[in-house]
Amino acid sequence: MTDNFQSEFFGIGIQNGKTPENLGVLWRSAQNLGASFIFTIGNRYAKQACDTHHAIKAIPYFHYETFDDFYKHLPKGAMLVGVELTDEAVSLETFHHPKRCVYLLGAEDHGLSKKAIEKSHHLIKFKSELSLNVSVAGSIVMYDRGIDKPRMMAK
Repeated sequence: MTDNFQSEFFGIGIQNGKTPENLGVLWRSAQNLGASFIFTIGNRYAKQACDTHHAIKAIPYFHYETFDDFYKHLPKGAMLVGVELTDEAVSLETFHHPKRCVYLLGAEDHGLSKKAIEKSHHLIKFKSELSLNVSVAGSIVMYDRGIDKPRMMAK
């Protein structure tokens, strides 16, 4: 029997995504970089040309109307990791990804909501003078997760 608290997984999603094209690119990266599921909070996903691998059909997709609804449905044992350019955020380069987590990205024009920042177990950022495209930022985070470095243990 598998102990789910020993197995690793991660999901990734966007809060109030600005364009459906960005979502499609992130979904394609999520499929290629090992995400267990994808999600949106607020604006709904819409199929478009940049999801050429049909990631939406390959891995589970969830939609939540509000942040509170999303937070209430975090997988048991998973940590919420917000991706945001704030002084409180730690550097992605030195961050030890949790074994079980959900990465949350904000819209390019507004970032994460205040509530999402407050509720995140961890906030991460990486070196960038300006804000990056949300799908690029998510791809960088997932790529970094795949690098062979220590994982954070659950508390």
